[in-house]
Parts: sequence; structure tokens; C-alpha cells
Amino acid sequence: MTPLLRGQESEGGFGIYVHWPFCMAKCPYCDFNSHVRHQPVDQLRFTAAFAREMATMRERTGPRTISSIFLGGGTPSLMEPETVGSVLNEIAKNWTVPDNIEITLEANPTSVEANRFRGYRAAGVNRVSLGVQALNDADLRRLGRMHNVEEALVAIGLARDIFPRLSFDLIYARPDQTIEAWREELNRAISYAADHLSLYQLTIEEGTPFYQLWKAGKLITPDGDHAAALYAETQDVTAGRGLPAYEISNHAAPGAESQHNLVYWRYGEYVGVGPGAHGRFIENGKRAVTITERHPETWVSRVESNGHGVVEEELLTGEQEGDEFLLMGLRLVEGIDLARYERLTGHGVKEKRVISLAEQGLIEYIGNSRIRTTPEGAIVLNAVIADLAA
Repeated sequence: MTPLLRGQESEGGFGIYVHWPFCMAKCPYCDFNSHVRHQPVDQLRFTAAFAREMATMRERTGPRTISSIFLGGGTPSLMEPETVGSVLNEIAKNWTVPDNIEITLEANPTSVEANRFRGYRAAGVNRVSLGVQALNDADLRRLGRMHNVEEALVAIGLARDIFPRLSFDLIYARPDQTIEAWREELNRAISYAADHLSLYQLTIEEGTPFYQLWKAGKLITPDGDHAAALYAETQDVTAGRGLPAYEISNHAAPGAESQHNLVYWRYGEYVGVGPGAHGRFIENGKRAVTITERHPETWVSRVESNGHGVVEEELLTGEQEGDEFLLMGLRLVEGIDLARYERLTGHGVKEKRVISLAEQGLIEYIGNSRIRTTPEGAIVLNAVIADLAA
């Protein structure tokens, strides 16, 4: 297959993801690469390592124009504003950063205070994503969160005052959660929201404390039918309040979608910097995948020795790219362009499978060359993708 042109691959944008791996405490449901340190983190050392790894990645990507920057974790709001400013300056040294692109920082309500937020804003952050997770104190305690509802509302208020854009997360399908209780909580959340909400169903991930409780029968989560009903209620309430879904778990007023997450879902390119970060970008006409060392201090040592912390990488085949394109793009309400799938793989999706899924009411056509999942198809997305990719 002829290698794809860089411009074709950049259709979804080009983002930079920086991972800050430290948290005040590890939540019992979380399987992200996050670590608790009881001594102060050497932020200057990590800042220098971020800078060096970025320079190495810049050598691999060449000159590019960035469409979004995301500081995730862990808890990036444990970084000093000066650290954030240094990281953003290093990004600008290596790639072209247009004015007013989306620069997001994840924050927890427990690590928030006005001067810190103002420092992030002065450094260039223009969007904050708050890990609120619930709007009742009992469930916050059950989820292992270190803030209460009052602290969450203070953080939301500060963020709305200081940043041009705000999003916050909630987890639903929690143990014992009724549809009525979720409807009330969701409506309350929307009354505080600015223009974006991320609403995730609780998933039990292997290796977490919640998994051990669930396996022992001590944590009971909603069954499939109840979870589906909660999902349907989520779609109805958010659409009715002006924050319709644009992706399975993300809701926004028109024009307020997360530009960085759209890079992922539109199968764009991104560089991942920091412990445990993943990247996917075009190198010599092929899509390279990079994965860095997860352990923070080991990652720093690797970067200091080698110029980067990458411990795994591969070049994807066209078939692998096609599978990822389906997996990411069919999460979006806008769906996918079948012509792009053909460019990636060298062949089209089998028409009979598309017709069959459409007849089952699981996907639908948008114009001549785009398809998307229906609300019914979104609930069984993995099965739809498996059928299309077969």
C-alpha cells in the first residue's frame, strides 16, 4: 500500500499530551497511571525531563502546528503554576502554537485555590476539567474522593470566574443509584456547568480495589438493563438542557466540544510526554505508537540518560489503523468517513455488514460516505465495531 501523505493523516489534528503522574491519594476505581508521594516532588527535575523528552519527540515529528494541548494525570493541579508555564513554553519552543488554541488542565477540587487557578491562567491555560465525580457526599466518600460537595462547588465557581472554558466529570451507574436520583443530580450539575460535561459510567477495572470488592460480592453495580436505562436518561436530560452528546460520554453546547479529545476520536496525531504517556504520530509516512515508562522516577532517569522515556513502540499496519479508526470514530455523533477508512486500510468496509447493521437499527448513513451509530448501537458499540472490522 502506498504510504499515506502526512496531510491526510493530520485530518484529525495534532495534539500534545503531558502526563503529571502524582495524586494526593489513589481512588479505588482508578486504573490510570497515578502515584502518591509523601515527600514533595522535585518539580524542577520533572520539568527538565519534560523539556528533554519533548525535544526528542520534536526530532521525530518534525515541524508541526498544534491544535490542542492537554495536561492530564494524575492530578496536574498539584503542579505549581510556574511548572505549568515552563511546560507550555517548552511546547512552544518545539512546535508552532497558534493563538487561542485549547489548553486544558485537569484539576481536583481538593487542590484548588484562587491564586493557583489565576497562576495557571496567567501561564496560558484557558480550559479546566474538574474531577467532581458526584454531587452527594456519601458517594464521594464511597468513590474515595478527598473533597466534599461544598468544596466542589467552590472549585466550579472559581473556574467559571477565571477560565474562559470549564468542564467537569461525573461518574454514574454507581451502586444503588436510581434513575430518579441520577436525574436530579444531573439536572443540578447542568445548572452549575458552563458548556461541557463528561459523564462516565462506573467501570470496574481489574487491579483496582473496587475490582477486589466486586469480585468478592461486596460491591454491587447496576445490571446491564439498569445501566442502559441510566445511559438513556443521561442522553435525554442533557439534550433537553442544551448539552447534547457529541461522543458517548461527553456533552457540550454546540461549539464547546473538547478539541483535544476530538483529536483522539477523529484519529488525529498526538505526542505523549511524561510517565506512562502514549503517542500516535506519523513518522516517515507510517503511524508510530510510543508508550513511555510508567514509574515516575524511573521515567525521569531514562529521560536523563536517553533523552526519552519510551519503553514500547511499534509501527501500525493499515489494518490496525483501520481498527483504531473505527474504535475511536464511532464513539462520535458525527460518525466516520468510510472513504478515510479505505485510505487507511486499502479496502472498504464490507457493504453487506453495513447494510445488516443498518437493518438492525445499530448504525445509520449520514450523506453518501459517512456512517454513525444510532443510540441503540452506541450501547453495544464494541459489538458493532467487531462486526464492521471482521
